[in-house]
Amino acid sequence: MLLHLFPQFFVSGITNGSIYSLIALGYCLIQNATGLVNFVQGDFVMIGALLTITLYQVAGLPMPLAFLLAIAAVALLGVALERGPIRHSRNRDLLSLVIITIGASISFRGSAMLVWGKNAHTLPPLGGDSPIFFLNAAILPQSLWILGLSLTILGLLYLFFHFTLVGKAMRAAADNPFGAVLVGISVRRIVALAFALSGALGAIGGILITPITSMSYDAGVMLGLKGFAAAVLGGYGSVPGAVVGGLLLGVLEALGAGYISSASKDAIAFVILLFILFVKPSGLFGAVSVRRL
Repeated sequence: MLLHLFPQFFVSGITNGSIYSLIALGYCLIQNATGLVNFVQGDFVMIGALLTITLYQVAGLPMPLAFLLAIAAVALLGVALERGPIRHSRNRDLLSLVIITIGASISFRGSAMLVWGKNAHTLPPLGGDSPIFFLNAAILPQSLWILGLSLTILGLLYLFFHFTLVGKAMRAAADNPFGAVLVGISVRRIVALAFALSGALGAIGGILITPITSMSYDAGVMLGLKGFAAAVLGGYGSVPGAVVGGLLLGVLEALGAGYISSASKDAIAFVILLFILFVKPSGLFGAVSVRRL
């Protein structure tokens, strides 16, 4: 069974799972603010990574500055998406709004192909290429950066939602939008902020994973779908569920690729998604709705 390789597979799974968690958090923010499934989330990942590559390699900006500018640009793109086609849609039915996000995703991918071409691009890893050996696992410095930044972001989000007025307003608007309006909370601004945070989280995930896997104009599709699967696994709309679902999905994916077949890596996420939908549609941390007949 090659049990001595388990630590290596586990580290790889936690690394990818941290990225899936960030993407899943983006889905959850939009879901809680609007009830909408935002299929542009994967494109936020792709655009954030490719923008950083352009700013760093073409414009010659320092990596930290390129990192921050790319995140800000994708956050503004998220706001533009909400304040443009989504807010001004004549049909406010959720299905119509989901179709708008699908159309926007196709447009973003087509535009990215024209700007950056079809070739894969990459970024230099943070901390160099020399691995750190622990037990039987070779841990790349980039993996440590991913884990560290992901934990930092999760901590900051927790503080934001529980100890700031804006964060509490977002929680109130997600829980009861009509009640939030009655107490003076601008739900429209809260929704725009949710799209901005969703775009920023996607961009961060894309920037962090690019030194390991590279990035191309169509890579965001698979990453977005895996983030969606992680959100459903944890309980769609649940922030703790998004974190646990992403990590669990990453570990299961790595173990499946290592012990079964690397060709099955992408399929594992969707097998898990189908299994959860059949067995426990509310996910691991999702609330079970009860309807009285």
